[in-house]
Amino acid sequence: MKRENSQEDARIRAAQAGDPAAFEHLLQTHYDRLYRFACTWSGNPTDAEDITQQACIKLAHSLNQFRFDCAFTTWLYRIVVSCAIDWQRREQRHQHQDTSDLPEPAHRETPESGIFLQQLLQRIEGWGEGFKATLLLVFSEGMTHSEAADVLHVKESTISWRIHQIRQKLSLLAHQEEAKS
Repeated sequence: MKRENSQEDARIRAAQAGDPAAFEHLLQTHYDRLYRFACTWSGNPTDAEDITQQACIKLAHSLNQFRFDCAFTTWLYRIVVSCAIDWQRREQRHQHQDTSDLPEPAHRETPESGIFLQQLLQRIEGWGEGFKATLLLVFSEGMTHSEAADVLHVKESTISWRIHQIRQKLSLLAHQEEAKS
């Protein structure tokens, strides 16, 4: 996939060459996106700060590995997903219930949808690796299946299958809940 040469590409190249001002500009430009995603992933602003800090450190150490073969934001999502998974494994804890301090994604319509998302993330926690990241990238970040596939280094059909499985399992859970009442 060929990318257009842009002003951001010039800043990335300058940061790769060791220009601290260019690196700082990249961080300032993308920090809020990284933090918002980490917040949605972790369900807790304090934990999101830790994840985002790790992502920024990883970015500093791996920026020279960016090869301009995908969008820079796609590459950044890969970093934050990796850091979030590492953080979750390290912490060995479940999602927090308090969502009152979470930043609101631009497309989130109601506070209830944020609470629903956190409850949903708790439910899928044990479904296997990839489901949570897929759900967040597609439904919380609004990515297409193709974009999410690029971030997660999987085929688009894998993303579609995961979304299908999520819907199928949630439908089954809803039917089970109805049968209980």
